[in-house]
Amino acid sequence: MRTSIATVSLSGSLTEKLDAAARAGFDGVEIFENDLLASPLTPEDIRARCADLGLGIDLYQPMRDIEAVPEAEFARNLRRARHKFELMRRLGAGTVLVCSSVSPQAVDDDSLAAEQLSRLADLARESGVRVAYEALAWGRHVSTWDHAWRIVESAGHPALGTCLDSFHILSRSQDPADLEGIAALPGEKIFFLQLADAPLLAMDVLQWSRHYRCFPGQGGFDVAGLVDRVLRTGYDGPLSLEVFNDVFRQAEAGPTAVDARRSLLLLQETLGRAPLPDPVVPTGVAFAELVTPDAEPLAALLGALGFTRTARHRGKPVGLWEQGDARILVNTGPAVRRDGAQLAAIGLESPDPAGAARRAEALLAPVLPRRRAPEDAPLDAVAAPDGTELFFCATGHPELPDWRADFEDTGRAGAGAGIRGIDHLALTQPWHHFDEAALFHRGVLGLRAQESVDVADPYGLMRSRAVTTPDGGVRIALTVGAAPTDDTVHAQHIALATDDVVAAARRFREAGGRLLPVPANYHDDLAARFTFADGELETYRELGILYDRDAHGVFRHCYTRTVGRVFFELVQRDDGYRGYGAANAPVRLAAQHAVRSLTGG
Repeated sequence: MRTSIATVSLSGSLTEKLDAAARAGFDGVEIFENDLLASPLTPEDIRARCADLGLGIDLYQPMRDIEAVPEAEFARNLRRARHKFELMRRLGAGTVLVCSSVSPQAVDDDSLAAEQLSRLADLARESGVRVAYEALAWGRHVSTWDHAWRIVESAGHPALGTCLDSFHILSRSQDPADLEGIAALPGEKIFFLQLADAPLLAMDVLQWSRHYRCFPGQGGFDVAGLVDRVLRTGYDGPLSLEVFNDVFRQAEAGPTAVDARRSLLLLQETLGRAPLPDPVVPTGVAFAELVTPDAEPLAALLGALGFTRTARHRGKPVGLWEQGDARILVNTGPAVRRDGAQLAAIGLESPDPAGAARRAEALLAPVLPRRRAPEDAPLDAVAAPDGTELFFCATGHPELPDWRADFEDTGRAGAGAGIRGIDHLALTQPWHHFDEAALFHRGVLGLRAQESVDVADPYGLMRSRAVTTPDGGVRIALTVGAAPTDDTVHAQHIALATDDVVAAARRFREAGGRLLPVPANYHDDLAARFTFADGELETYRELGILYDRDAHGVFRHCYTRTVGRVFFELVQRDDGYRGYGAANAPVRLAAQHAVRSLTGG
């Protein structure tokens, strides 16, 4: 199917928006009137620019407050429309969006609305233009799709049809019974289909629309269900995105356009309209790779955690540290930034690494170029929205290349400290990539996205959303910092699984490691909320261990101090606990801010 995007969905000048849409692979655009008015290009120049980029101009929008008004006012509206239709002729746009009126002059008279829209369509047809009438969710008298359709049907004009907009429809009702009539509409009278998702919020619909729309699959609306009903009518126009979002307006147009097109590819896959390669769901974490200009602080931290440097890469300055099934790569290569250690890559165990790479490329996440020696194992990686490289790996499968073949054993073995593997990874996203990251990990990797939660930080609110495999073999917590300039944007952490967090914490401290101090007030509050065995709470207080329960089990965890931009978490899940200790996150964040203010790091 053709895909299109409204220029209002992207940031920048009109030419920047057009270039971004074309690079992302869109077939067409909706030209938003304000973008045209602010452009130094003539309509003819814009038409030529779109043609050069392979973009059709699918819609010009919007015309407002046209119908059901006094005759003198309607005469002025026709004069305005005549100018707009001439502009559209120069632009090469064949369809105009007319929104249901919000004017205080509009009257509640469907017959008058139909008669005036018919006269508008007469004028449009003379200019070779079609009129798509859309019900705004906050329209003064027409605010539902079926009401708008009744007016269009009553007018009975060949140049007048309806525009269906998923936000205006689903923000008013998500009851499937209220949508069933859509499938019975004549497809040839649906002149346009605009799509947007949104988080489920209890707020004024106009503010909800203007600030919180997002791309399909990033919110809580059943956009796929709506589109399925529209396609059953025989509608053969484009799937077009019209998204008003404060974050998108400030983010770079290029990545936003890619995110937008990926959302439509996934939507079409859900509807059986896009033959994408099947998802290859990862089965576990093969490794986490840290890059650092100075390996010594990380070596000391990993050593205290019970890791042993068991191997080194044959041709690169990369060491492999292991304990149980947890593997950490420490890379001191020349591309390392000077601002300390950071989590740069994750190896994901995959039953079909080549298939996982094909899926990623089909969803606009191309395989990254890599410097590879002839004898190195072929290992494909793609970039997540935050820049973290994701490698598709097979560890210990004779029929597939094994990344560990690139490493030489050091001959060392350690006693360990009770760590079994990597429980989860927490990746803090740039503030404008949070929704994109959730869609990427769900669509490209086949992970399940859980509900977002808000976490109180001393300097604002952080949002967090986990993406996981059904069995918990891969868990990634995506968070966004409290503010665009917040340093916590760059903090990442690795959670290590243990069956005895108390013993692991003691071993770490005895080996010279420093745990994050937790205020006494926190443990005093635990005593009020839960019942503990004799001496248990005192142990948690001594070691800075945090505690949580959910309907399934118990969670105990503690944190190391930060090295560069990375810290570790020791976690013990008992009896099927499913969360991540979100209730304790404000205490952890406050403690980290306090340590940073005292130490400057």
